[in-house]
Amino acid sequence: MKVKQTAGRESLGEFAPEFARLNDDVLFGEVWSDDTLPLKTRSIITITSLVSKGLIDSSFAYHLQTAKTNGVTKSEMAAILTHVAFYAGWPNAWAAFRMAKEVYGEAEQEAHGGMFGLGEPNTAFAKYFIGNSYLKPLTDPKKTVGIFNVTFEPSCRNNWHIHKADKGGGQILICVDGEGWYQEHGKKAVSLKEGSVITIPAGVKHWHGAKKDSWFSHLAVEVQGENCSTEWCEPVTDEQYLKL
Repeated sequence: MKVKQTAGRESLGEFAPEFARLNDDVLFGEVWSDDTLPLKTRSIITITSLVSKGLIDSSFAYHLQTAKTNGVTKSEMAAILTHVAFYAGWPNAWAAFRMAKEVYGEAEQEAHGGMFGLGEPNTAFAKYFIGNSYLKPLTDPKKTVGIFNVTFEPSCRNNWHIHKADKGGGQILICVDGEGWYQEHGKKAVSLKEGSVITIPAGVKHWHGAKKDSWFSHLAVEVQGENCSTEWCEPVTDEQYLKL
């Protein structure tokens, strides 16, 4: 995802145009936009580096807010700063915590679901899942292509199932947060992380869900077709799942 930044030119455009260009076009336009590392990982690296150097200023507040936007939760930020404290110094960590509390808010509940949010408990389909899942519709499938943000708690997975259609159909998964698994019947499971895309043709038996130690969210995009339906099959057993 291309990151657009204009702060350099707005603050230093006339005084230091080359520095402004490097800040806006290279640091944010190229480095932050390189998809080799997820934005969440880049935020964690940046926060760690700034705390290590004791740079707890307005730029640190900006990067805290960016980390929050990029999916670093309140509990994850607390764990990051606690870990960094042993290497970067206790006073640096204290200063970072004071600012992190302002950005995240002491009463804020930890959020899951990535940028689209957690949604509501997926009670309508709970019988087809092991563990708890959450559903947040992003479009109205009666009016356009159906897109849903599905979030799985750690170890949650859906049953084996098959998307059926006389023509077209199937599903596309776009992973937006955490880590999970996708497996087609008779094949090895595929590890999923933020940015992974899975295309599931109609007629393919499969399952997907979270890894045992991670929340996981993906967009489920319904591929339009004729006479589409879903056949739900047997659960993914603990024995099968824990071998992954």
